[in-house]
Amino acid sequence: MLFFAGMIVSAANAQNVVKGSLNDINFLDGRWKGTYNGGTIEASWTAPEGDNIVGFIRMVKEGKATLYELFAFEQTEKGPVAHVKHFKPGMISLEEKEVSDTYNFIEAKKNEALFEKDDISVRIIYERRSQNQLVIRRGKMENNKWEFIDLFVFNRIP
Repeated sequence: MLFFAGMIVSAANAQNVVKGSLNDINFLDGRWKGTYNGGTIEASWTAPEGDNIVGFIRMVKEGKATLYELFAFEQTEKGPVAHVKHFKPGMISLEEKEVSDTYNFIEAKKNEALFEKDDISVRIIYERRSQNQLVIRRGKMENNKWEFIDLFVFNRIP
């Protein structure tokens, strides 16, 4: 019986362990630019400060903004959580006022971090493939396996 009680305590303690930190995604820091859908895409993230990292993505086609994304990665007891809001030009929110897309941290390794959307429909990998290249990969479940594609490929800009 003592062994079983110890297993319960160990399982409860394991749930309280932080599953990652903002330092696992500090490789995002900087300005990045690439092409997407016939236009440019630019992204920028800050270094971790306190309990957060903030950033944005701006998509431009034919000299006009097509979409803005604002990010806040916040440290929680479960690990980093990404909150994302999308806006059309004029800062017209695509999500409701009090709603953001939320992605929960799953795991990280050097220069790579995996997040999963709250509704478990999408996974995102942030991957710095070299000092000057950052890739955001989107994954969807297909045939009981996560399949990822390069969604955005960025090069560092000064």
